[in-house]
Amino acid sequence: MLLLKALSKAFGQDFGLAAQPGFLQSAYYYQHMAGPTGKSFNYSDASEGTVPQPLLFWFADQLKDPSLLFVERQRLLAPNPGALVKDRMLPLLLLGGGPGNGSSRPPAPAALRWTGGGPNPVALLRTSWTDPDALFVGLKAGSPQVSHGHMDVGSFVFDADGVRWGMDFGAQDYESLESKGVRLWDMGQAAQRWQVFRYGNQAHSTLTVNNELQNVAGYAPLTGHSAAPGFLSATTDLTALYAGALAAARRGVALVEGRYGLVRDELTAGPVPATVRWTLLTPAAVQLLGPRTAELTKDGKTLRLEVAEPANITLKTYSTRGPHDYDAPNPGTTLVGFEVALPAGAKALLTVLLRPGSKGQQAPRSVRPLARWPRTAPPAPAGP
Repeated sequence: MLLLKALSKAFGQDFGLAAQPGFLQSAYYYQHMAGPTGKSFNYSDASEGTVPQPLLFWFADQLKDPSLLFVERQRLLAPNPGALVKDRMLPLLLLGGGPGNGSSRPPAPAALRWTGGGPNPVALLRTSWTDPDALFVGLKAGSPQVSHGHMDVGSFVFDADGVRWGMDFGAQDYESLESKGVRLWDMGQAAQRWQVFRYGNQAHSTLTVNNELQNVAGYAPLTGHSAAPGFLSATTDLTALYAGALAAARRGVALVEGRYGLVRDELTAGPVPATVRWTLLTPAAVQLLGPRTAELTKDGKTLRLEVAEPANITLKTYSTRGPHDYDAPNPGTTLVGFEVALPAGAKALLTVLLRPGSKGQQAPRSVRPLARWPRTAPPAPAGP
């Protein structure tokens, strides 16, 4: 932004740099990455904390879209002025040209879905921008081998009722690892990086097969997405992440009728038997109510996790304490999930419902196969 401002001032033009494909549209990624809880979708080495983004003031001016500042206004009004005083980038918002329409109250964005392609695609879905109890899900596709990557392909975060129920640890402090000799930046399949607890797939809300790591060279594309009323959704093909263990692995996430979240996996075992573990990483207290039902509690709110299929599973909790002395502590967090044993060549459907307490206990509708989910294809970055 500083370069483009300087070029425009010195030469009266930016030589077409701002018009390069995808550049201005990247502002919508910033916008959609924040959930209703105010926390970001912090996949890989990111942090869930958010701060004002001065760049969006410039983008809002360039695109003539004041809705880009809807979330920024909330961040600027957050009850922590001390944090703003320490933000050395904050004065850059003065270069943005204002909210775009002279209003101090930017309108809410119109789009409830954003998807991006490229080497590290994500899908971001929400039921509302103005309801603090809105549902939000962020789905991570892509590959572990991208810069600062984790084995988090297929993982997701989930917000509802003002609580982040499905979370991501994000990065461990680099110094805490490098000072103990951990070779953090080797990205090979057998690299020590993947032995760090927070970096492996076992610590994420995704699948683990035969207690093994995801394939570091694997890539999961987004295969579809939709903003259909009552069924905001996105799907990805995870097969390459489990090559050799599974013949097929496809995942879909959806927000259904504004009432609950849905995670569906369609799996086919390879030529040998496989054991698949499904997990949700949560900061909530977990009470197992039965073999297929758990109640999560946090901040006085509740969420019901229900396994609709398969029928013959038993939910359990798993420790989030890493096995090494260099692993960071993860207090107040739990992994809840289940395991499924697949004979060679067998198919399995894993369907999990995430039902916020505020939405009542009305029975969900039947779940369609992923191939029948509404979709807009091919996945591509979307505007406002």
